Amino acid sequence: MAGPCSARLQGDLAAFSAALRTLVNNPQFSDVMFVVGREQQKVFAHRCVLACRCQAFRGMLGQAPVGSQDSSSSVPPQGPFILGNVQPEVFLAVIEFLYTNSVTLNSHIALEVLTSSVEYGLQDLCKLCVKFIKDTLSVEQVCEALQAAVTYGQVDLQQHCLAFIEGCTAAVVRTQGFRELSDVVLARVLRSDRLAVDELDLVQAVREWAHVSSAVLERPVPEVAALPVRELRLPLLAPSELVTLESYNQQDLLIPVENIAAAWRAHALRKGSGVPSRLCRPRRGTRPRDHHRHLEPHTK
Repeated sequence: MAGPCSARLQGDLAAFSAALRTLVNNPQFSDVMFVVGREQQKVFAHRCVLACRCQAFRGMLGQAPVGSQDSSSSVPPQGPFILGNVQPEVFLAVIEFLYTNSVTLNSHIALEVLTSSVEYGLQDLCKLCVKFIKDTLSVEQVCEALQAAVTYGQVDLQQHCLAFIEGCTAAVVRTQGFRELSDVVLARVLRSDRLAVDELDLVQAVREWAHVSSAVLERPVPEVAALPVRELRLPLLAPSELVTLESYNQQDLLIPVENIAAAWRAHALRKGSGVPSRLCRPRRGTRPRDHHRHLEPHTK
């Protein structure tokens, strides 16, 4: 006699997801509450859903209540849990994902949801955020996206942002996001040969960035700009442009004197002697100057 047969059959996933969506921030049957953001908005949830979907929430919800004499108490804390550093809209997006395995994003919250996905260890949500950011990238937001990509080790997003910046550099360097880049990320951008902007404009953009960073960090301009300035390709500038650069430099000391001296030496010797070869390579957007032909051996 044959043994019993078994099979796992799949019902309508859309209907299942829609049913769970009705529980998102629904006080009915909820057993845990969060108070979120400066607005102190109440968000209701169900601990069994959060705990089975997210290790971080499992740890949070499994802690003994504050003031409990028994740290091993089996009575789960009811909250409220105070989450003051996250926007309610961002937290609700995370909750939506935990309940439905989908998320509703917009350009105002996508980067913050990405941040939360990393903090909560939600790799699938992280991937959805990265896809959305790549698909909706704009001139105004690309630098902020690049900064986040570097911060959270999202290599694919980093490469996408850099390629975007290379395609419209002249517009990007005028944005507030560019002025808010960290020195490390800005230096990474400046290493690219494919920036679509002239070097003189790039020097001015870095100067503006340095003054903003100096004010924010309350540190001298030369100190905050030390790393990015190494990537400026001063030998590409014409003598008249170097003279103007020196006059500006007397005011803020943005560029070390030895860097400018090396650029003058390249003109005098008609070659990039003593200058790293990468600093003699014209970028994609560099305007041709007569002396560039003397630097050509260094670009091969």
